[in-house]
Amino acid sequence: MTLIETVAEDAADDAVAVLYAGARESMGFVPNSLSAFSLRPEVYAAWEQLKSAIAGGMDARRYELATLAAARTLRSSYCCLAHGKVLADRFLDAGAVRDLALGSSPADLDEAEVAIMAFAEKVAGEASSITEADIQRLRNVGLSDRDIFDVVAAAAARCFFSKTLDALGAEPDAAFADLEPGLREALTVGRPIEQG
Repeated sequence: MTLIETVAEDAADDAVAVLYAGARESMGFVPNSLSAFSLRPEVYAAWEQLKSAIAGGMDARRYELATLAAARTLRSSYCCLAHGKVLADRFLDAGAVRDLALGSSPADLDEAEVAIMAFAEKVAGEASSITEADIQRLRNVGLSDRDIFDVVAAAAARCFFSKTLDALGAEPDAAFADLEPGLREALTVGRPIEQG
């Protein structure tokens, strides 16, 4: 559901029909995040290209951690749930992801990952206050300037996507209700999950 009228699946044609069919084939449903962009499928395609370019140049775990940190700062339930689920499915146990969502750093994270999350939060929340000292902290834990750019790009891009979804009223998909209850509650930081 969104606050604007979107293209219904049975009325979709051309690029929107292709996007919807791909989502239904891979996920079993059309996510609200995709239907939110149905009036401008070329913007969604550009987003996917940008996201792939950023994530493709980063370690996947670092990308997910930076994205979760930015989404939490932005109070985006949709993005917290989506990226928290990826972290819990691929990289950390549900308890560690819940701790991250609640603002603690579990033992599963190394010093660089803790620094990346703190920096991504600052990018999403108060980028104009970033100083050379913030950059140096990342260098001190082993990040190159390219790595630092990647964290900035991941967090800044998340601002675009999260803010677009929230401004259009896109509710996190009902499928997220299947997450372990403690994890689901910790990751729901803004809009509630769509009622199935």
